[in-house]
Amino acid sequence: MKLAFATFLLVALVLSSSFFETTMAGSIFCDSKCAVRCSKSGRPDRCLKYCGICCEKCHCVPSGTVGNKDECPCYRDMKNSKGQPKCP
Repeated sequence: MKLAFATFLLVALVLSSSFFETTMAGSIFCDSKCAVRCSKSGRPDRCLKYCGICCEKCHCVPSGTVGNKDECPCYRDMKNSKGQPKCP
């Protein structure tokens, strides 16, 4: 009985660790791209938050620290509730 329980726990641990690696793959991409995008921001925490949201939805972040939004139309066209650009 103890062997079956230990085997179950081992299998569960292996499956859960592979699941976490898969789900974090997109965030590593977004984190690195947004770190560059927000590197000169006056409010880096806010910039990183919204850049991350936009990156997860659009799967891209424009190059550089400002401008270049034409490289990523989804990122460029996202609006907040006030109709202003959402993505930094």
